[in-house]
Amino acid sequence: MGVVRLGTSSWSEKGWLGAFYPRGLPQGKFLGHYATRFPAVEADVTYYRVPSARMVAGWRERTPKDFRLCAKFPRSIVHGGKGPQPDGSRVLHPEFTRQDCAGFLGAMHELGERAGPLIMQFPYFNAGAFADLDAFLERLVPFLDQLPQNGAYGVELRNREWLCEPLLEVLRQRAITLVLADLPMMPHPDTLAPDLNLLTSDRIYVRLVGDRKVTNALTSTFDSLVVDRQERLQRWADWLVPMSAQVRETYVFANNHFAGHGPASADSLGMLLAAGGVKLEPAPGIAPGELF
Repeated sequence: MGVVRLGTSSWSEKGWLGAFYPRGLPQGKFLGHYATRFPAVEADVTYYRVPSARMVAGWRERTPKDFRLCAKFPRSIVHGGKGPQPDGSRVLHPEFTRQDCAGFLGAMHELGERAGPLIMQFPYFNAGAFADLDAFLERLVPFLDQLPQNGAYGVELRNREWLCEPLLEVLRQRAITLVLADLPMMPHPDTLAPDLNLLTSDRIYVRLVGDRKVTNALTSTFDSLVVDRQERLQRWADWLVPMSAQVRETYVFANNHFAGHGPASADSLGMLLAAGGVKLEPAPGIAPGELF
């Protein structure tokens, strides 16, 4: 059975003080403390700006060597638009993305052995952005082929009809992980055709995102669970228990918007997986010199 790492999408939520972080803990100490609770995290901040090498080196210094940090490609690369709607003419286009892509990959290199997969989180594309999946793949394939081959990558799509064999084969040929996202507009994998093989690499990557509108209507502090997602978590556990045994490693990250408090959602899923016989990777502990 492969390694199974659970965690949350981001570590910087100030509403977690008292609920997850000790009260009074400086924000600069959040990541070090987080690593005493979970073995991996997904950096959401990189979606909104290209991180500096110094910033990423700081993440490395504040975490133990067995910790894994995953990160999203910047919005300028996977979205391109200035507003809510993506700009298909810019998405993955080398003329508009080359500089940010080089800066992002260069900075993430600072993680060294702590590096987890780097994720391309694409928005929903209407026909104005890409006419169909074939048009998107014409842009995706050359972008994937120019990425450094020593890295681990994942692709998340939000066009449910694009979860089909042509896309999966493109990813499979390059050992790039299909990222599965729990979102209102996306199908749970247990509803897809059983002959559709969703494993495109030697890892599984799941993002428990949830329904932002529902959760935001109930909380703004994200310090406790406000939506009952236990049945949904059980479905994920039922799917992950057998599937995680087929790959080298599995990552699952819970967003605050999934149920109101990312750490509690991750812990709940962890208990269900453990009950199913999955051995979870433990939190690695405190980085050398990290004080609280």
